[in-house]
Amino acid sequence: MKVNETGQIQPGRIVKVLRGRDAGKYAVIIRQLDERFVEIADGDKRKFDQPKKKNKLHLAFTDHVSSEVADSIRETGRVTNGKIRYALSKFAEQLAQGPEDGEPEQRTKEGQ
Repeated sequence: MKVNETGQIQPGRIVKVLRGRDAGKYAVIIRQLDERFVEIADGDKRKFDQPKKKNKLHLAFTDHVSSEVADSIRETGRVTNGKIRYALSKFAEQLAQGPEDGEPEQRTKEGQ
């Protein structure tokens, strides 16, 4: 898992939920709460205003960071649910194109 220079996970990173009710679905990291937990949203069931608190061990981190979401959070401290949904749909299209087009690598633990 890639982190920025301060040791934080970058907002806007797309993750796959491995455990819980939303297992198998993709979401976007909104913010890191501490060393163990992050808040995620999908723009549909989990909106930006009520993100899901999730243990990092229950997420598979991709190498894809949505620049639209990351820039919006950095500039205004917020992001619209529409932007989150758009970023996830764009990511899903990339996955559907197949591994020959550079499918994002998924990781489940730090340091792998």
